[in-house]
Amino acid sequence: MAGGVVLDGVLTRLVPTTEDDVDLLAQWFASPGFVEHWGGVPVPRDEVADKYVGRRRPRVESFLVLAGGTPVGYAQYWSAGPAEGGIDLVLGPEARGRGLGPDASRALLAHLGGTLGWRRVTVDPLRGNVRAVRAWEKAGFRQVSSEGEHLLMEVRFSQGRQG
Repeated sequence: MAGGVVLDGVLTRLVPTTEDDVDLLAQWFASPGFVEHWGGVPVPRDEVADKYVGRRRPRVESFLVLAGGTPVGYAQYWSAGPAEGGIDLVLGPEARGRGLGPDASRALLAHLGGTLGWRRVTVDPLRGNVRAVRAWEKAGFRQVSSEGEHLLMEVRFSQGRQG
């Protein structure tokens, strides 16, 4: 997987998280405005350290989303097989509505479909999170199913690696 790969969008840069990011991420994941669409409840610091600073590599690759060099969110991708997997992304409230989510998502998709040769990438936003659903659509995802509170959205790439 990524192993230190920096991903550049037009408006964003995604840099791999490290142990140095625990304090920032713990602050974010303790904030109700940040986690309102990420499980809905604050995440304890020890769980943040276990899950979001790269300790799950290579199964899950974790990134800080930067805008103008300032951390504004968290993104991760995870593999569900040799050519597919999913993306999760959350931005701080102050970063929403600025096109940063779709931009970061497109940077991830370029890496996953291009560099890694994935054929399918999924996301599963909450149905009621209209802003997130629209952001995923702007990044190229389309709804393929709906179960309970979540929508399943995907991007499919044609044969081979995509750029």
